[in-house]
Amino acid sequence: MKPKLIIFPYNGNGLEAFDAIADQYDFIGFADDTKTKQGKHEHFEVFPREIIHQYKEAKVLAVIGSVQNYLQRKTIIDQLGLEEKRFATLIHPKATVSKLSSIGFNTLIMAGVNVTSNGIIGNHVCVLPNTVLHHDITVGDYTLIGSNVTVAGGVQIGAHCYIGSASSMISNISIGEKTLVGIGANVLKNIPAGSKAVGNPARLI
Repeated sequence: MKPKLIIFPYNGNGLEAFDAIADQYDFIGFADDTKTKQGKHEHFEVFPREIIHQYKEAKVLAVIGSVQNYLQRKTIIDQLGLEEKRFATLIHPKATVSKLSSIGFNTLIMAGVNVTSNGIIGNHVCVLPNTVLHHDITVGDYTLIGSNVTVAGGVQIGAHCYIGSASSMISNISIGEKTLVGIGANVLKNIPAGSKAVGNPARLI
């Protein structure tokens, strides 16, 4: 029997997660606090948050996250009040993850993502479509990585970061925690924690 799954909230990341389910889970529906989103849709139903605690055996994938709230992801996820064992990990069937890499819990790997050898992807991470994470990289907990990002070998990305779509990082650099890397930025050197880096080459703002 397949495990049951609830996705929280009903947002863009959630819909992409829905497309990634395939035969991995028995999908119950979305949970969302916004009343105007709740109700039956063509392919699924959106329930109030209470559904998470009604189905105590169900796994939960919490995919909150945008450039506006990436620093609040931990707080929002903690408010769900779930034990670690309740969280799902979801890898799209069209993603490629090396058997030498590890993926944490409550992590979503979307279509076309390629995680090569010896990668370490933390907990509560979202990696959007067509991103390439090369060998020996690490991605810290609660980090969001946009689509079409290229992370070269040996890069260390800290926790609570937002890595904008179409950005790229040269090998063997570090991105400090709570850093925002802008869309299309080309990062050629270490970025300290709590920074915002934009442009080509990336510069601090």
